[in-house]
Amino acid sequence: MGAVLAVIVVLVILGIIAAARSFKVVQQYEKGVIYRFGRVMPELRGPGLHLIRPIGDRMSKVNMQIVAMAVPAQEGITRDNVSVRVDAVVYFRVVDPIKATVNVQNYMFAISQQAQTSLRSIIGQSEMDQLLAERESVNRELRRIIDEPTEGPWGIRVERVEIKDVSLPEQMKRSMSRQAEAERERRARIITADGEYQASKRLAAAASVMARDPAALQLRLLQTVVEVAGEKNSTLVMPVPVELLRFFEKMAPGPAAPPAAAPEELDDFGDAEVAAAEAAISNTTVPELEGAPIPPVPEVEPAVAPEVQEVTAANLTAPDRA
Repeated sequence: MGAVLAVIVVLVILGIIAAARSFKVVQQYEKGVIYRFGRVMPELRGPGLHLIRPIGDRMSKVNMQIVAMAVPAQEGITRDNVSVRVDAVVYFRVVDPIKATVNVQNYMFAISQQAQTSLRSIIGQSEMDQLLAERESVNRELRRIIDEPTEGPWGIRVERVEIKDVSLPEQMKRSMSRQAEAERERRARIITADGEYQASKRLAAAASVMARDPAALQLRLLQTVVEVAGEKNSTLVMPVPVELLRFFEKMAPGPAAPPAAAPEELDDFGDAEVAAAEAAISNTTVPELEGAPIPPVPEVEPAVAPEVQEVTAANLTAPDRA
C-alpha cells in the first residue's frame, strides 16, 4: 500500500512538472520563439496561454517594446579641430525575434557598443557648428549609421537617436561668448546709426518745413520753453535764434532800415566787368592774325660772300627789266 502511494505521489509530481513545462504564458508585449531539440521553429507564439511539449521544446520570450538606451558620453575631435564631449540616447525595438535571439548573443550589449562607435564616428565627421545648431541632420545621420548594420542581420530597428548634450572646453565657451558679445555690439551700433540717420532725415524735413514760415520756429521754441518749465527748474536757458530777431525786425513798426542797395553790392561779383572783357575779346580782328606774313625759314647753308650775292641779285632782276 505504501509503494502504491509513493508511485502516485511521484506521478503527481511528474505531472505537475510536465504541466509547468508545457503551459507557457506570453505577455501582450512579447513574442514566443520555440526551440525543439535545439532547432528554432519558424512560427512565433503570440500573447496568451500556449501548450508546448514538455520534453524537447523550450520557449524563449522576446520583448517587442521600444527600448530607450542611454549612450555614454564620448570624447572626440570635430572636423574643425575642436575637442567635444557628446552623449546621446537611442530608441530601438526588435522587429524579428528569431534574428534577435539567434544571430546576436546579447543584442542589448551589441546595440550599446554600436551606438558608441557610431557616435564617435559622427563627431569626427561633423563640425562644431553642426553639432550645436544642426541637431536634426546630425541625429538623422547617426540613426542611419546605427540602423544600417543592425536591422538586416540582427532584426533590430533603430527608431530614433537624439543627442542630449554637447560639452565644450571652457576656453571655447569664452571665445564663443566674446563672439556673441561682439555680434550683439555690432547690431546695436548698426541700429543706433540707423536711428540717427532716420532722425537726421526727419530733422532736415522739419527744418525745411520751419524755413517756409519763421513763425513755426517761434512756436517750437515756445513749446520747448513750456516743456522745460514743467520740470520746476530754477534756471531757464532760452536760446534766441537769428531768424526770430529778423522776424521781429520785419514786424516792427516804423521806417525800415535804408540799406536797400547793400544786398546788390554784396551780390555784385564783377559780372559786368567780366562781360565787358569777353565782348572786347570777341571784337578783336582775327583776320589780321591770319594775314600775318610767314617768317622765312632760316638757311642752313654757309653764308655766301657779298660779291656773289650782288651777282645773283643782278641776274634775278635782269629778266624783269627786259
